[in-house]
Amino acid sequence: MTWLHRPTAVLLALAVAVAVAACGERKEPAAAPKPEAVRLSLDWLPNADHAGLYAAQGTGAFQKAGLDVKIQTPPDPSAPLKLLAAGRVDLAVSYEPDLLLARDHGAKLVAVGALVQKPLTSIVSVGRRAIADPKQLAGKTVGTAGIPYQSAYLKAILGRAGVAPSSVKEVNVGFNLIPAMLSGKVDATLGAYWNVEAIQLAQQRKRPKVIRMENAGVPTYDELVIVARESDLNVKSGGAKVRRFMRALSQGMKALKSDPNAGIDPLVRADPDLDRRQVAASVKATMPVFFPADSSKPFGWMDPAEWAAYGNWMARNRLVENPPDAGRALTDEFLPGQGI
Repeated sequence: MTWLHRPTAVLLALAVAVAVAACGERKEPAAAPKPEAVRLSLDWLPNADHAGLYAAQGTGAFQKAGLDVKIQTPPDPSAPLKLLAAGRVDLAVSYEPDLLLARDHGAKLVAVGALVQKPLTSIVSVGRRAIADPKQLAGKTVGTAGIPYQSAYLKAILGRAGVAPSSVKEVNVGFNLIPAMLSGKVDATLGAYWNVEAIQLAQQRKRPKVIRMENAGVPTYDELVIVARESDLNVKSGGAKVRRFMRALSQGMKALKSDPNAGIDPLVRADPDLDRRQVAASVKATMPVFFPADSSKPFGWMDPAEWAAYGNWMARNRLVENPPDAGRALTDEFLPGQGI
């Protein structure tokens, strides 16, 4: 499915350090006098991954933060970062790999929080001959969405499993991953999510098998992140709106964790075509990776070391021209309680 350590954040910190030096822990900003509009692009169609966003909307957390958030669906998963860079939306949900690729092409965009802390992309297969071990991919046909880094994922997985890449046929099936599997066009797909499509298949009694990326030879990464423009985080703008957004989203996630219906209800209202039973199962499965493994970290926390490791892997696989500077690609400064 499918562009900081800190220069921007440091400038912000220097600008406010004197004013708050005696305050101890950072005080969160009050809501704006009147609601400020925020145009938010999802990464794709509304689904369980977005339950926290809809919980923040449904519980009024965005409104209390002085934000009028308009959630938009993009024409395709490659569009959100383009829309953001062009100024047509204010924030975007996208993928760590896509952000690093976009930055490699010069986009001045920055991740300000992780929405999903682990890879969701996985190898999925169904039926009696479902593939439980990467070694079983030898001689098989694997469908992908045609995204370059998915091919690199497959190559890395095959390499770790000791399977000759020449023995595996990769087919671009676009976003028709499930139909390609069910029709027998491919033996497995790389691109379906273990928390969405795999659950859908399980509820249809198709007996899916799942191989997760981080368990098969691909470095872990944040599947979904909230992305902003660098220019909206600078000294002049101060990033107050972004900070309020992330605080409200954190409150929405807290409500979701306490009661999943807080996000499921508004999500299903936003897209009546969603199967509520499937969404509920997906939210339950995803809940552990919505939040950092380290409970001392706030919701949205991103680990620069993990980003650096994944970025270096992208460079080694020639997906980017230069190893991405993780310190410039992300900032945790706008998360609740962070910053000076």
